[in-house]
Amino acid sequence: MDNTDISEHYNDGKPREECGIFGIYGNPRAANLTYLGLYTLQHRGQESAGIASSDGEHIYRYAGMGKVLDIFTEEHINNLGGHMAIGHNRYSTTGSSYLRNAQPFRATSILGPIVLAHNGNLTNAGAIRSDLEDRGHIFQTTIDSEVIVHLMARSGMRDFSEALIYALARVKGAYSLLIMNRDVIYAVRDPHGFRPLVLGKLGDSYVVASETCAFDIIDARYIREVEPGEMIAISAFGIKSYYPFEKKRESLCVFEYIYFSRPDSMIFGESVHDMRIEMGRMLARTEPVEADIVVPIPDSSVSAAIGYAREAGIPYEMAMIRSHYIGRTFIEPQQKIRDFGVKIKFNVVKSSVTGKRVVLVDDSIMRGTTMRKIIKMFRNAGATEVHVRIASPPTRFPCFYGIDIPTHKELIASTHTIEEIKKYLRVDSISYMTIETMLKSINRPGKKFCTACFDGDYPSELDGCTEDNQKYLFEDCGMNEYY
Repeated sequence: MDNTDISEHYNDGKPREECGIFGIYGNPRAANLTYLGLYTLQHRGQESAGIASSDGEHIYRYAGMGKVLDIFTEEHINNLGGHMAIGHNRYSTTGSSYLRNAQPFRATSILGPIVLAHNGNLTNAGAIRSDLEDRGHIFQTTIDSEVIVHLMARSGMRDFSEALIYALARVKGAYSLLIMNRDVIYAVRDPHGFRPLVLGKLGDSYVVASETCAFDIIDARYIREVEPGEMIAISAFGIKSYYPFEKKRESLCVFEYIYFSRPDSMIFGESVHDMRIEMGRMLARTEPVEADIVVPIPDSSVSAAIGYAREAGIPYEMAMIRSHYIGRTFIEPQQKIRDFGVKIKFNVVKSSVTGKRVVLVDDSIMRGTTMRKIIKMFRNAGATEVHVRIASPPTRFPCFYGIDIPTHKELIASTHTIEEIKKYLRVDSISYMTIETMLKSINRPGKKFCTACFDGDYPSELDGCTEDNQKYLFEDCGMNEYY
């Protein structure tokens, strides 16, 4: 039998996660608490993880490929001294999957040490990088975030915060950033507010993270969001807030509510679980069907399925079970098993399905190949009818702001009509939410969402960022390292 990287033959049909960031200032256990925060944010990226810390004199860093539990030991954490730290979980949307691209990224410049952790994607990074390389700059990585450090270094400014503002005023796209020197942690969110970033407090320590679930594990208290276009400096002098950037059209990533964020998090000021339940309720109102049970495709669709079942008055059943114990490497069976990649992750509870008309609720469909196999599993389990309801609009366009949504030709809704998708999946019916009903279900005063993956209305200039330079998938990785 051969050891096989399961990622090579199995994809759950979902857009890939972005990245997760966590930072803390003013705590003697900064690295340990950052480790716990990254563990809680593991769903946002599983390719690599890293932590950088500072004691005011020295900056320490450790990063590795894989998941948080596989990278860090107690010895590693003990070697990351200091009262301040930032950490990063990575799923690369720009730059190959190599150890040299693991964050936090660290560099030394005339401004002193610069350490950066980035969630998002800079749409003009390619053009900036080409210009800087023409001017003689040498890049250490292929990540888009590195251009920020180069822009800071060549700004001609000696004040760290002024150089940071100078650099960020010249980049476009999505960024939620933690940037650290020996003494200060800066938390910055792009003026559109694409990616989430939240501020909390643990005793006298300030904490910043991608999601509030990272606060819960360390008993930190949620204070508020970092606002779009806001830069917060956290230091021995306390916390200072700035709004140094030109105001832009607010464009919160709606996929944070649909799929990415954990349901126990507060994102954009609202409970993710509550938003998904409301999406499910709206879906039941607009796309009803006569059926015996409502079943989610776990895990991200559970809340929406609960909402659908409550509104429709149809019993909710956990008739599909998901395994949470799949590693990157799996020993394939010698005997060929049809649809093995899906079966190893999902299985249907036959006793709940046999003889039943099933409403299968999912949050989204990308390529459709996994969904087709799941439908077949329900048919084989004895379902008399299978109706699919999707708690989001058809995904027709790629994302350039930090989510690995496939290209046009890979997105089934971009190349097929709803009727063609129904025939391909072999279901009795299929319905999506419209953009209007989705926005109505999550409507909150003053909140504006990015819907580019549904309607192609990109709120920020792409500057030559095309499908051809989207992320490279599943390239070989190096080993863990200190440096």
